Amino acid sequence: MRAIYIILMLLMLVFIGVQYNDPDGAQWMVIYAIPSIWLAIAAFRHSWLVAGIIRMCLLICILLSVAGVAYYWPDSEGWWRQKVWWEVESVREGMGMMIISVVLFIVWLGRPRLQNINDSVGSTELER
Repeated sequence: MRAIYIILMLLMLVFIGVQYNDPDGAQWMVIYAIPSIWLAIAAFRHSWLVAGIIRMCLLICILLSVAGVAYYWPDSEGWWRQKVWWEVESVREGMGMMIISVVLFIVWLGRPRLQNINDSVGSTELER
C-alpha cells in the first residue's frame, strides 16, 4: 500500500505544480495539498491514522471533498470527453474534486484498524 500512497501523493504534488498559472491557483494548491498530506501520513506515519482525532479529521476531509464534488460537479454536456475538459476550466475543477475524493477514500479504506494494531503489538510482546 505504501507504494500506492507515494504514487498518489506524487500525483497530487504534480497537480499542485500545474496550478501556477491558474487564476485561482492558490486556492487549488491548498485543495490539492490536503490529500497530499493525508497520503504522506498514510505512507510514512500509517499508525497515526488509528488515533480518534486524526480519523475524525480524515472523515471531515472526506465529507468536505464529497461536498466539493457536489459543488463543482461539471454542468457541461459530455464533460468526460477530453475535448471538453481540455477547454472548460469548471469541468477540470469538478474532475479534480472527484479525484481528491477517490484519493481520500483510498486513505480511509487503507487505514489500520485498532484491533489489527493491538494484535500486532500483542504478538510482538509475546515474541520477546
